[in-house]
Amino acid sequence: MRALLVISLLMAGCSTSRPPIPEQPNAPTSEGIVSTVGKQWDTADQKVAASVSIARENAERPDIVRSETTVALSFLPPPEPGELALARARAAKADQKDYAAATAFGKNLLASIDKNWAKVEADNREALRVSQLKDARIAELTAEVERVKKEASANLWSLAAVGTAVAGALAMAFLGPKIGISLLLSSGAIGAFPFIVESEYFSYIVGTALALAACLGLWYLWDKVKDANNKPDEQPPPQV
Repeated sequence: MRALLVISLLMAGCSTSRPPIPEQPNAPTSEGIVSTVGKQWDTADQKVAASVSIARENAERPDIVRSETTVALSFLPPPEPGELALARARAAKADQKDYAAATAFGKNLLASIDKNWAKVEADNREALRVSQLKDARIAELTAEVERVKKEASANLWSLAAVGTAVAGALAMAFLGPKIGISLLLSSGAIGAFPFIVESEYFSYIVGTALALAACLGLWYLWDKVKDANNKPDEQPPPQV
């Protein structure tokens, strides 16, 4: 298919070069997927943050703390055994330096996640833009191929019409006007054929052409009969 497009463009004699299409990022081309996941992620994050914040505000009420942290955990996957053991060891040690380091790690990780997610959204927008450029280029090249095919077909019909016209002219000179005029009329019809087929008045033109052909046929028959009737009697005159 690509070779056909290249050959067709060369036949069309395209002198203008199209701008290259940029590389498409490895990302979804549908904005709906990324947007939906992003909104769901933000909702879960906000609910977890809200439940943990309420639990801290009610630290003196263990029942509230347990209930709110249960709500927060419902938005999170189960912890891996290694992470759970690390948190238990940190709680047993209760060293504020460990808590500060864990808090700093969490903030840095959240910033990295936000940065990477922003890149995913940007790649998604760019992938959609490049995909649309590709679709437009395919449609443009397909239309170019169709145009070249139509032009090639029209050129063939034009050459056939020229050949028939030349034959008609020769027939007019050597065989008489009947054959010559018929060929000349045929050459006009052949040359007009591709334009007639593409016309919105195709059915009307075909009907008119058929009517003219019928009239021409009737004229030919009438002329044939007339010539037969006017033909001189070739029998010799009676002897006296």
